[in-house]
Amino acid sequence: MTLTSAETTDGFMLERRGKRLIESATSDRERAAAQALVEEETILAHSSVQGALGLVDIPSKAKVGWEGLMGRVYSLGLDDEQRAFLGLTLSMLGIGGVSLAAVSELGERRLAVMLRAIARLAGNDTIAVGTRI
Repeated sequence: MTLTSAETTDGFMLERRGKRLIESATSDRERAAAQALVEEETILAHSSVQGALGLVDIPSKAKVGWEGLMGRVYSLGLDDEQRAFLGLTLSMLGIGGVSLAAVSELGERRLAVMLRAIARLAGNDTIAVGTRI
């Protein structure tokens, strides 16, 4: 399969925005949440999510607006599983009131990403991406 110029550019920009999101983290909680969104991939690919986070125009140092996501969670164009994942991710930051029971909405891939994020949040960053939990 050959990628078009637009797909290559979009992929490159998404990668840059993901990197900026992680670099902008000012705490372990933000870093765990940022890494979870980057690993999950599909949520961060939404331009509405990038806009809510303040990642559309990539400055040298992003000022991420995590709070902007919670107020817009139902207007971002996400499906139920993506909203559950995003809610759990935001709860790591103390934003919103999503119950841990929301993990029942996650498929296997997103659940693995969330478990790695929780391990990072707990100070264990040794679980490798792709490790079966």
